Amino acid sequence: MADETLNRYRQSIDNIDAALVFLLAERFKVTQAVGRYKAESGLPPADPGREERQIARLRELARTADLDPEFSEKFLRFIIDEVIRHHEQLRDGQ
Repeated sequence: MADETLNRYRQSIDNIDAALVFLLAERFKVTQAVGRYKAESGLPPADPGREERQIARLRELARTADLDPEFSEKFLRFIIDEVIRHHEQLRDGQ
């Protein structure tokens, strides 16, 4: 018989994971729209200044939330790199 306390924790983790997936999906819908706009407007796929501001902002949010800022930066960098890849594909007509 499974431990009920462990099952409750795991259910909470499953719910949070589902929320994360849906939030990421929404974020990527918006960044795809940004990528189309950039491609149509002749803007570069990447904006290093914005990226650095966002990373600094997220690191501060992580500190406030008692989350490792290094982890939050790695997580955001992964997302940013994927967004830039999508923007490059849109620019190149793929």
